[in-house]
Amino acid sequence: MGHYDASGIKVLDRAVSIMMTVAHQPRSLTELSEATELPRATAHRLATALEAHRILARTADGKWAIGPTLTSIGARSKNQLIDAATPTMSALMEQTGESVQLYQLTGTSRTCIAALEPSSGLQNTVPIGSRMPLTAGSAAKIFLAYGSPELRAAILPEAAFDASALDEAVRRGWADSVGEREVGLSSLSAPVHNSAGEFLAVLSLSGVSERLRPSPGELWGEEILRCARGLAQAL
Repeated sequence: MGHYDASGIKVLDRAVSIMMTVAHQPRSLTELSEATELPRATAHRLATALEAHRILARTADGKWAIGPTLTSIGARSKNQLIDAATPTMSALMEQTGESVQLYQLTGTSRTCIAALEPSSGLQNTVPIGSRMPLTAGSAAKIFLAYGSPELRAAILPEAAFDASALDEAVRRGWADSVGEREVGLSSLSAPVHNSAGEFLAVLSLSGVSERLRPSPGELWGEEILRCARGLAQAL
């Protein structure tokens, strides 16, 4: 349970621990108790209380999962983020002539929540709702570079890049990749923060490697940084 013991208010820290554990995958009482290191009776009492507030819900097989209250709050914040990001994404697409995406972290994967495609030329279409692993690609580097130490520790051993690539991403403020996720495709990504400095999402552009020479970062690194900073101010 350790890393959720942040506030010093024991019941709140335990409830957050339960929510974070269930957010990764639905859990039975036994699994919940083991993952949070809480006694079964305590885990049951808190999970039942969270269920009463619709923060947790039961699956068909009786496991606890994230409930409608958190889902609706998440959907509202996601829509606000997309609304704020759309003008920035549009400007980036117009300037670069490449496809532009916005990704959010979903457990141990990334999900495309918004995408824009140029009307002409070879396109790299990423359908909205696509889930991709965090083991390859420029967006994956940003999620691991700016995400939690736990996420980094879980994914990095399987990744196509190493810790030095993540350090470089933090130093530059962007990461790029050439043929890492798919042969012949390149991408460039930067973190999106809100005005309070919280890491919310990843802004990416992607296209055919031939067009993004000598590298996506050398070509459009300054531009994607400017767009990500502008979006932070809008949020």
